[in-house]
Amino acid sequence: MSEGIPQTAEQETKGTKEEKEALAAQEAAGVEQTGVSGTAGAGPRPEYTEADFVNPLRDARDRRLPRIAGPSGLVIFGVTGDLSRKKLMPAVYDLANRGLLPPGFSLVGFARRDWEDQDFAQVVHDAVREHARTPFREEVWQQLAEGMRFIPGDFDDDTAFKQLRSAVEELDASRGTSGNYAFYLSVPPKFFPKVVQQLKKHKLASAPEGSWRRAVIEKPFGHDLRSAEELNAIVHDVFDPEQVFRIDHYLGKETVQNLLALRFANQMFEPIWNRSYVDHVQITMAEDIGIGGRAGYYDGIGAARDVIQNHLLQLMALTAMEEPAAFDASSLLTEKLKVLKAVRLPQDLGQGTVRGQYAAAWQGGTKVRGYLEEDGIDQASTTDTYAAVRLQVENRRWAGVPFYLRTGKRLGRRVTEIAVVFQRAPHSPFDSTATEELGSNAIVIRVQPDEGMTVRFGSKVPGTSMEIRDVTMDFAYGESFTESSPEAYERLILDVLLGDANLFPRHQEVEESWKILDPIEQYWATHGRPAQYASGGWGPEEADEMLARDGRSWRRP
Repeated sequence: MSEGIPQTAEQETKGTKEEKEALAAQEAAGVEQTGVSGTAGAGPRPEYTEADFVNPLRDARDRRLPRIAGPSGLVIFGVTGDLSRKKLMPAVYDLANRGLLPPGFSLVGFARRDWEDQDFAQVVHDAVREHARTPFREEVWQQLAEGMRFIPGDFDDDTAFKQLRSAVEELDASRGTSGNYAFYLSVPPKFFPKVVQQLKKHKLASAPEGSWRRAVIEKPFGHDLRSAEELNAIVHDVFDPEQVFRIDHYLGKETVQNLLALRFANQMFEPIWNRSYVDHVQITMAEDIGIGGRAGYYDGIGAARDVIQNHLLQLMALTAMEEPAAFDASSLLTEKLKVLKAVRLPQDLGQGTVRGQYAAAWQGGTKVRGYLEEDGIDQASTTDTYAAVRLQVENRRWAGVPFYLRTGKRLGRRVTEIAVVFQRAPHSPFDSTATEELGSNAIVIRVQPDEGMTVRFGSKVPGTSMEIRDVTMDFAYGESFTESSPEAYERLILDVLLGDANLFPRHQEVEESWKILDPIEQYWATHGRPAQYASGGWGPEEADEMLARDGRSWRRP
């Protein structure tokens, strides 16, 4: 533990665990770390190949040891942004701390800053100290810092991209990265075309024989179907579709992955996961904060484009999909696409969709401003900070079962959940007074926070009379497993380096999602203004009325 950081018993325990995990991972990879430490600019290292990182004694079926990335590097464009500082840099360190990155892993930053390599390393160091999930270890940091380089410049600066290519070649020689690089575009979408074209122009997108190059793109993937298709065409002109990894960080969360395990590794749920037993499904992503300083990005985009088009439709596809032939990217894509293609919008979009804007109110004991009062927001803005839609999936499994999707800012609490609500029993031998407090059975998958699952069912209240009310049976990750769940970006960055595309939406899914949302956005653009709702509540009254017309009500998470 480094000087100045208190060593509590808990930190010592975690540190010991992380050291053991790292040692086991490095042994599994067949890599010896002796002599790795040093300073940037050390003498040339021998070049590694994938074969150098394969343990011939390891059985591929052995799941006790983690997957480890081979020789590789990561180039981050827009490395000075909040995403990079709060998520990407800490995730890279946490992977290294867990022994899941190769000893020669390299990290290259590209941004408009007049920095030297050591300045960049200091920025990463500060970000890691503040945001990393695992304990700080000096030896891990020193090894990682050796492979850090920084390239100052604009995206249209040819000189900067020449320097980037030189840095990549130098790292191949000094760190043994074998020409394997992922380019992470942590920049606004308007810069995507320029960056990928520059990568093509300077031959950075083309991998040497036996190596790979990959592009990682953050959402939003366009602002409608047409822009998404144009963006995909530009990116695929430089990178093949299988080289492009579109980040949806929700798919990297353990609970979302566990949804597939819940459905397809257990016999007890599949027989009731259909229209014969399910009444409806609610998928909620609520935030208790406003837009903060994101007015420039958020205004004109809104909640539906920002969340429903990607996060919620992906969660819906995973909830509704059929069992894939295998747990691989192609099979998952096939089944998710079937769901997205089967989605049907309400015939009356005015009755089946709702949009809103948060208004000034007291929230958490603090007076907060409404959306139209936020800095940088036009008083005439019609951007939605709340959106709710009712969708149908027209196939044999889900015909007639509505899927209610909602998202919003300044709501009651921060929560993301999938609630599968079941039909009431067709006949009850109990009289109405015995069951008047009994609701519908439900399975609730909690994506965040408090990751886990709750099953709600009826049980007799202890006593002399027959009274039945709802109880819950709860599973929580933090209580059932000793190790903490990795951050979503840890899993996703590792998967990029491994070339595992299971948790990344493909361009076909992105385009199908826009086909669902575009008609809604077009309707909203010509029909009035968003409804107002008080900050700290659960959205506009119109959203409650939408479900009430169907004889249902929103869950209170």
